[in-house]
Amino acid sequence: MILALERAEELEVGRLGRILFPAGLYIYCGSALNGVEARVARHLRRDKRLHWHIDRLLASGEAVGALVILSEERLECRMADLLAEHEAILCPINGFGCSDCSCRSHLFHIADEGLLEHVLNDVHRRIR
Repeated sequence: MILALERAEELEVGRLGRILFPAGLYIYCGSALNGVEARVARHLRRDKRLHWHIDRLLASGEAVGALVILSEERLECRMADLLAEHEAILCPINGFGCSDCSCRSHLFHIADEGLLEHVLNDVHRRIR
């Protein structure tokens, strides 16, 4: 999911505590093996119980898009690895969205917003 945060925000994010998020674009890696449409629709709703880390960020930011890759596999960790090594990406929050795996983060801040399409195309090509 691609999110936009218009201005820097300090948010309470569960056990991670209060975190300062810089303004800009973010890419969040998640999975929804048996219901991607319902999961994305839930993320897009404003009126919902704040359950996941991403819910806290979405309450202050705006979902502006999603890259959906249909697969029987859980690909979010592979996608997170690819994003973490990309030169246009910063990894701002350790532990965000990855409490059930050993990834450093599933949330990535884009250093240069003009590179969003390039980054997504590159990750999509490499994950297949």
